[in-house]
Amino acid sequence: MLKKFKVLILSLNHYQNQQHPRKWFKGVAILFILTFNLVLVWTMVRYFTTIPAIGEPYVLVADWPKLPAGVVMGQVSGVDIDSHGNVFVFHRADRVWKGEDTGLQPIASSTVLVFDGETGKLVRQWGANTFVMPHSLTIDSQDNIWLTDVGKHQIFKFDHMGNLLLSLGERGKPGNDAMHFNRPTDVAVEKDGSFYVSDGYGNTRIVKFSPKGRFLAEWGTRGNAPGQFAVPHSLALDRQGYVYVADRGNARLQIFDNTGKFITEWNGTHIGRPWAVRIGVDGSVYVVDGGDQRVLFPDRARILKFDAHGNLLASFGSYGKKPGQFIWPHTIAVASNNAIYVGEVGTGMRLQKFIRTKVNN
Repeated sequence: MLKKFKVLILSLNHYQNQQHPRKWFKGVAILFILTFNLVLVWTMVRYFTTIPAIGEPYVLVADWPKLPAGVVMGQVSGVDIDSHGNVFVFHRADRVWKGEDTGLQPIASSTVLVFDGETGKLVRQWGANTFVMPHSLTIDSQDNIWLTDVGKHQIFKFDHMGNLLLSLGERGKPGNDAMHFNRPTDVAVEKDGSFYVSDGYGNTRIVKFSPKGRFLAEWGTRGNAPGQFAVPHSLALDRQGYVYVADRGNARLQIFDNTGKFITEWNGTHIGRPWAVRIGVDGSVYVVDGGDQRVLFPDRARILKFDAHGNLLASFGSYGKKPGQFIWPHTIAVASNNAIYVGEVGTGMRLQKFIRTKVNN
């Protein structure tokens, strides 16, 4: 009896050993099919949720800019172009910001880089041991450089070579009055030198100052009604003197006259969530739809071009690390020759240049 039982056990073990490869193969096949289906679904969703490029075609300029050895570009939070075609870049070097308090230790390396707009060659650099958390850069009609520092809660005006002309706000002291800001985000300057500040992350208001920095007016409270804001993140002025505000948290662009009177707003899927706004010499409105991505299927990170009435003229870009794609596009500048410069924060940490191409009819 015991001998027969041993034979039975051996027979069962032999059967299981014979069946094990089949089960393993079957399991692998099922896993492969499931993985293939998941990839297929992912691809289809990405395809149908990604808005294709439309309108005027823009192409990436390869190998621009050209960084010399030892110069590392960090999160690019601000960019603009002077009257000579030089591209000024405000970046965070080795410092990374995720919205937390930063302290007041300045960034040791240069935070302002100046590139030749055509060649991409680094012309000069400055701003070492000066800024805590760079945010925006604006160049006015006199080639003065305006910078905002959300770590210092301050606004700075420099001449073309980087000499300080004016500062507003109290270092490291947030507030909500005529002399204080709370993480100001951007500056827009009139031709007469008066300027507007979007104030910004901590406050939700637009503040207007005289050319010498005297407080003139303010408007805005927290909310989503016309004239209210949820992170007014970027500013631009058109030729009529209208003030364009990228109301990032409310996913809209609001337009006001120079007294703060609400004119209109642009919103909808065609505009997404504006992070930055700039206006070209021809009056076209350029918007960065970036950041605040969906976790699974990112559908932002693109550049939009509108006419003065809010009609979409062009759209290009998508989420990703490849050349021509964007991760957290934060800032945009438009040259007089229609070249576009886009800077990225987050893990993007780069500046890309695009030019408009002609279409052969």
